[in-house]
Amino acid sequence: MRHVGLIAGAAAAALVAAGAITYAVAGDDGGGVPPSAASADAGFARDMAVHHQQAVEMSYIVRDRTEDEEVRRLAYDIAQTQANQRGMMLGWLDLWGLPKVSSQPPMTWMDMGGMASGEDGALMPGMATNSEMKKLGELSGKRAEVFYLQLMTDHHQGGVHMAEGCVDRCAVGVEKRLARGMVEAQESEISLMADMLKERGAAPRS
Repeated sequence: MRHVGLIAGAAAAALVAAGAITYAVAGDDGGGVPPSAASADAGFARDMAVHHQQAVEMSYIVRDRTEDEEVRRLAYDIAQTQANQRGMMLGWLDLWGLPKVSSQPPMTWMDMGGMASGEDGALMPGMATNSEMKKLGELSGKRAEVFYLQLMTDHHQGGVHMAEGCVDRCAVGVEKRLARGMVEAQESEISLMADMLKERGAAPRS
């Protein structure tokens, strides 16, 4: 039941955050001037949208590879939460009149542009490689559950790092609040996944 409560809490937090888009037009801190394409606000929105999309993909893969209700419930919650947040961030870019892609490498807004040359498709912190995504789709049962929980733990750790970067660098208040909510929710899920891995005789990879 503790697991269910934690998941429900994360989902509730996501719903609260989702309501923020109703008033996030160009910025809610006065001035009405939208962020620039090179700003941390735009960079975070673009990069985290890509980061979230992979989490959604991983979560739907594992739902088809296991019958375990606890893992399926967690995967569904992560997929729904991150798909909603991704939509918010892409919506902000539209409202700001900014492109959803950039000629600059990923993570440039955090002075980490070199990460665009990451191994096998992993362009940002915590992202699974193309080979790992393929492997997840080939596993089933407990092996799929463990690998998913390990990949998602890494993914969340990278996401927390990026969200903390936005908290420090972003200027739009509603986006900073969303980033803080991401940190809290994903740290809670990291703890939950550590327990789930332990129950399956495994541990996080790092």
